[in-house]
Amino acid sequence: MHQIYVPAIFLLAAVTSNPVTALTKRPPQTLSRGWGDDLIWVQTYEEGLYKAQKSNKPLMIIHHLEVCKHCKALKEAFAASTEIQQMADKDFIMLNLMHETNDKHLAPDGKYVPRIIFLDPSLTVRADIAGRYSNRLYTYERQDVQLLIQNMKKAKRLLPSEL
Repeated sequence: MHQIYVPAIFLLAAVTSNPVTALTKRPPQTLSRGWGDDLIWVQTYEEGLYKAQKSNKPLMIIHHLEVCKHCKALKEAFAASTEIQQMADKDFIMLNLMHETNDKHLAPDGKYVPRIIFLDPSLTVRADIAGRYSNRLYTYERQDVQLLIQNMKKAKRLLPSEL
């Protein structure tokens, strides 16, 4: 009879031994970094370029920083938009970067965040797809979600050389 209770006691002790750790432990960071946990994200810029060419889908690159309040606000709006999430899932290769790449084409008007740049499958930066600011062409803010949706639709239409 005592044999049944001993394992149960050890199990109970293991589960309740450190309740503070159990409450404060965060799940592992995903590649989405909160931009869309149900989306498939590539790990590197090089992987994104390869998959864009192979799938004939545009690459959407989101440059951001965790400490940036504008990035956090845009991230919340991006993740909450069903339309953005559906297009991103179906029509794009997705990459978010918290660091700069060596490709100067990804910072044509400077290195700032948040910055969203689209590349077509021929690996051409879509300079024709920009946000609403003249001093930071590729930035978007929370209130720019509809513009971002319009720009995602433009990016889906491939350049004539891709057809």
